Amino acid sequence: MVETINGTTGAVQTQETHTNSLTYEDQVVKKIAGIATSEISGILSMSGGFISDLTDKFRSNGDITKGIDAEVGEKQVALDLKVICEYGKNIPEIFQQTISKVKKQIKDMTGLDVVEINMHVDDVMTRKEFDANNNSKAEEKTPAKPVNNDRVQ
Repeated sequence: MVETINGTTGAVQTQETHTNSLTYEDQVVKKIAGIATSEISGILSMSGGFISDLTDKFRSNGDITKGIDAEVGEKQVALDLKVICEYGKNIPEIFQQTISKVKKQIKDMTGLDVVEINMHVDDVMTRKEFDANNNSKAEEKTPAKPVNNDRVQ
């Protein structure tokens, strides 16, 4: 609080000082990173860390933040990514593209600086193998149509 004295009347004016702030939930930063990562050629999917979850992909209508951990501070962010890469692609190049894209998107959207990105490759798959795994998982999740035995004759 700042007080000033008006010299002519001797009255005291009180002026409150407000501090403004802008903060983000970790989930917001993780979502930005997930969308940016999904646009990188050579990354087939993010993974959840368990072998059984490898086919639960964010590109298959799953959680876009799966496989992403974020530490969000007032001015900086650190990220850990778990990915499945496409066989035959240059993974160090994919990593560099990911760093560039994720840093740019987070900086442009939030103003936060990404100070660290760690990428862990959980698996490598061919596009055909990846698609086959997704198709078989989709079939497992699709319920069978009920059979109607009550036909009118």
